[in-house]
Amino acid sequence: MGIKISDLVKEVKRTIIFENLLNKNIAIDAFNTIYQFLAIIRQRDGTALMDYQGNVTSHLSGLFYRSINFLENRIKPIYVFDGTPSELKLETILERKNIKLAAKKKMIEAQEAEDFREAKKFAQMTSKLDSGMIEESKKLIESMGMPIVQASSEGEAQSAYMVSVGDAWACASQDYDTLLFGGQRLIRNFAINRSKKVKDTTVNLEIEYISLSKLLQSLEITHEQLVEMGILIGTDFFPGIKGIGQKIALDLIKKYGSLESILKSNVKVRNKEILLEPELVARVKNLFLSPDVEKNYTVPKSKKINFERIEELLIEQHNFSKQRVENGLNRLRKLDSKKTQVSLDDFLKNSKS
Repeated sequence: MGIKISDLVKEVKRTIIFENLLNKNIAIDAFNTIYQFLAIIRQRDGTALMDYQGNVTSHLSGLFYRSINFLENRIKPIYVFDGTPSELKLETILERKNIKLAAKKKMIEAQEAEDFREAKKFAQMTSKLDSGMIEESKKLIESMGMPIVQASSEGEAQSAYMVSVGDAWACASQDYDTLLFGGQRLIRNFAINRSKKVKDTTVNLEIEYISLSKLLQSLEITHEQLVEMGILIGTDFFPGIKGIGQKIALDLIKKYGSLESILKSNVKVRNKEILLEPELVARVKNLFLSPDVEKNYTVPKSKKINFERIEELLIEQHNFSKQRVENGLNRLRKLDSKKTQVSLDDFLKNSKS
């Protein structure tokens, strides 16, 4: 889940509420969000929500209800989908796949033993997102009138670019790598119901807002130095150096100024010299500092809600409760009628002038 710098952002992160984001475009890391739904929206034994044909529907449930919450709070979500992953990420993807396989085995064992608490714990680590699920997620989002942007590569990089050109106000992701990609504003825990289970306790999570410029100012480093810290600590694109965490990385960068200087000085950590291939370092730095982004996308704008298409997807194709979906659609209809009234009022005002 990207670079681990939670301790370093403590001084600059702020707690915000939905009202702070009124009428703002928020570029949401779609894959990151969908994986959250696949992990947490599950039945008692850890099994994902499914339709009568055995197709997973946890992601659709999460997208539907959370997006309604955003729209009701007059937040403008833009879902940004990953494209082709960088070759540097393939090792991380393979590692995650192996973790999921091991977790699935433990989940099945716990289910057979009727230990549902353990089963659910391991089940949350088995989430899989395939092309069909991605396409139907896009279909639902577009049917709800919300814009989609398809990234050429990493969604976090695309979101960061959209903020830099003013098409979005902030990036929403749990992944701190967004900051390495130059995301000027990062929002974490972006939801109304913000809680998670930690062993037997429910922990409430506040919406976090982090400004990249304030973080760099607080740490007294540059964006490039933050990226170099990421290489030392580890990101989704490089495993980092064993024994180096966020505080040691910061101390090293501030003392020596750059990763190049650290390597030239033959610096040792826990009696072991830091060894890195300069070519690989350059590739990782370039990925963050000059990322592959899609610049010729359609400027994100909301569209008319297609209520029939939503009903077809959720109720007819995936056996969602008709009553629950209708309740959600009624909430959307209220929003739709308010938009129509505002547009009519504007028209009448212009007609009189």
